[in-house]
Amino acid sequence: METFQTLLTRELSRALAASGLPAAGEVVPATDARFGDYQTNAALVLAKQRGENPRSLAQKIIPHLAVGEWCEPPTIAGAGFINFTLKPAAVAAQTARLLQDERLGVPLAETPHRIVIDFGSPNVAKPMHIGHIRSTVLGDALARIAQFLGHDVIRDNHIGDWGTQFGMVIYGWKNLLDRAALVRDPIGELVRIYKTAHDLTKSDSAVRDACRNELVRLQAGDEENLHIWNECVALSLQEFEAAYRILDIHYDIQRGESFYNDRLPAVVDRLLKSGLAEISEGAVCVFFRDIPELAERPCIVRKSDGGFNYATTDVATIDYRIRDLGADTVWVVTGAPQLLHFRQIFEIARREGYTADFRHITHGSILGEDRKLMKTRSGDNVPLREVLDEAVVRARKIVEQKNPDLDEAEKNAIAQTIGLAAVKYADLSQYRMTDYIFSWDRMLSFQGNTAPYLQNAYVRIRSIFRKAGEEFSAPNELTLAEPAELNLAKRLTQFAETVPQVLNDFRPNILTNYLFELANAFHAFYEACPVLKSTEPARATRLALCELTARVLQRGLDLLGIKVPEKM
Repeated sequence: METFQTLLTRELSRALAASGLPAAGEVVPATDARFGDYQTNAALVLAKQRGENPRSLAQKIIPHLAVGEWCEPPTIAGAGFINFTLKPAAVAAQTARLLQDERLGVPLAETPHRIVIDFGSPNVAKPMHIGHIRSTVLGDALARIAQFLGHDVIRDNHIGDWGTQFGMVIYGWKNLLDRAALVRDPIGELVRIYKTAHDLTKSDSAVRDACRNELVRLQAGDEENLHIWNECVALSLQEFEAAYRILDIHYDIQRGESFYNDRLPAVVDRLLKSGLAEISEGAVCVFFRDIPELAERPCIVRKSDGGFNYATTDVATIDYRIRDLGADTVWVVTGAPQLLHFRQIFEIARREGYTADFRHITHGSILGEDRKLMKTRSGDNVPLREVLDEAVVRARKIVEQKNPDLDEAEKNAIAQTIGLAAVKYADLSQYRMTDYIFSWDRMLSFQGNTAPYLQNAYVRIRSIFRKAGEEFSAPNELTLAEPAELNLAKRLTQFAETVPQVLNDFRPNILTNYLFELANAFHAFYEACPVLKSTEPARATRLALCELTARVLQRGLDLLGIKVPEKM
């Protein structure tokens, strides 16, 4: 099923050719509904190129626009925008078709890709904290949307399970470990022994040497140290999986940094042999002398002491994702501080001849009410599990106030759905590059652009059908007689145009904004147009609009990793 935007864009292209003009501009939703539903700036673009008057060009284009099947006669506004207003009959027909379409009109990608998306990436022996929310829920939403659009998606959790910190962890395990505490709180105890060992290295050279020796033994394959390391990894993975179960997030593969250890020497040898890398002051470096912003920032792939680092591992990771997994697209979702690092890694990959589409999808930070990075009173990062548990507890209080007659199991299940949705949506509704303030009151509010507001719209619709007491049967035709009906139907037809746009700049907030506007349109419709008390054919049309709105809200939220309750 083609969207109105697709139909109008194709017709614009044909009209420009018929006018003897080159392709230019595109058809987009109108910025001001008073002037129409869609618009194009093609005349302005061409006028600037040709040194002509844009309104005159627009008048030349309009006679060739054969859009009468869907639109009223196009009009010219402002400096030369061409505006299109949809006919109610065309909107009604398109809406009726959407009722029969499981995909709600969303087209599959014309060119499917095999995408490896790297997101989440927690570190072993450290707790997941609130900062992990952004990469995790952003990556999950992008993966869900890409998969829905027909791409072959591989979710990869690139776990930090190797590095110098393990010398201190293993020393702490051997000398400081409290076994009972490890059973009660595995990650808490691992963090404690690491921090204690780390502090001791600052004041005691013997401990510092011992930690370094434990690391060397681990890297050399010492059986005891490998056993301790494996236990640390297993305990951490259990903790991670518990959080992912709560968040309803899954990965197709989990490849820790250690997975690539055996590949690292070959990476360095290959880069040296090809001339991409050179030895500088004992280290093996890749220089980017032809890129001004990187000219003074070489990428070290082997340190002067012979050790490898994150860069070496990431070059090997690129090899694996393209050669072994067959990816033609690689997305890495991490914070903005890693911008330079991945600029270097992707540039190395291109110089080695890889033609995959590499994207570093960055994001901002989560701030506390004081506009600083969220921390506990002791200055530590706020644990993720504490945030998730708090969200459910707060949502439970809201459910208790709104619907005290529900049984306890229902209250708990609904609180889980609302609380987790609130946390996820608060993040995804922001532009990914902005920092945002974490506010319980705002994210759990039933007013404004929040998950509970959208969930409540869905619940209200389901209650309509419970009251109707009948199975919904889609009518063959819809009659959009009231402005609120027409406005809601137009919003519903735009879902198929909105979802693909998310991947243009990796912005789930485009979808959240659409869903918020849809919910607003539904509430306006609900207030203006009685549903169950109306007579036919209005009743059938209004029930159909309710049904389709519920489906779009449910599908749209699901693409963001958010569930909807049937009651609240």
